[in-house]
Amino acid sequence: MKTRRTQRSWISGTPRKPRATGSPDTERSRVSDPGDLPGTELLRLARGSIEHGLIHREPLPVNCDRLSRMLAEPAATFTTLHARGQLRGCCGTLQAVRPLAADVTRSAFQAAFRDPRFDPVGQHELDAITLEVSVLSPLEPIPVTNEADLLERLRPGMDGLLIVADGRRATFLPTVWEMVPDPRQFLVALKTKCGLPEDYWSESIEFQRYRTTSYAEPVEADVK
Repeated sequence: MKTRRTQRSWISGTPRKPRATGSPDTERSRVSDPGDLPGTELLRLARGSIEHGLIHREPLPVNCDRLSRMLAEPAATFTTLHARGQLRGCCGTLQAVRPLAADVTRSAFQAAFRDPRFDPVGQHELDAITLEVSVLSPLEPIPVTNEADLLERLRPGMDGLLIVADGRRATFLPTVWEMVPDPRQFLVALKTKCGLPEDYWSESIEFQRYRTTSYAEPVEADVK
């Protein structure tokens, strides 16, 4: 019987809770075993782009004329890499500016070779890395009057959150709720990522939310 290996959070250093498989959430779909398209194809493109990047130092080229309708539609994606239970890279886009297939190859390449928090992925790491591709819904502005109002409107476990303030911006994918389930602490951590004090507030601060549908490669585990 296969069991999921515990993954560690890059935020707090504490292990993530094991993810349940089965029916996706109503607002944030999560597919751990993508047996059918589009998950299988997206993960194939993501891994292929990393392998291509090791040799050519650029994302895998995509022939948009040969794509299925779903893969040819504009979409925004993030690709997350884990190695031995630790975050190994995460990059993506928030707005749909290119075909889904092309955006996945770009986000995978960026996560593997351009995430400033990590050294570029090496050939020797490929077998140890697992990928997760998240497809984002359109951004939705959250009109709020103060921080308490924002905390009331947030939907833990569902919302990805973008903060724009003082010429800076940062985002957390919905998966971060697994490590920081409290809305106030979630917001504090996002402000810290954005380079803002935890008590920062301004009339010009902006928040937008989004949902994701995520497809993850199976994590190798011991068979008992």
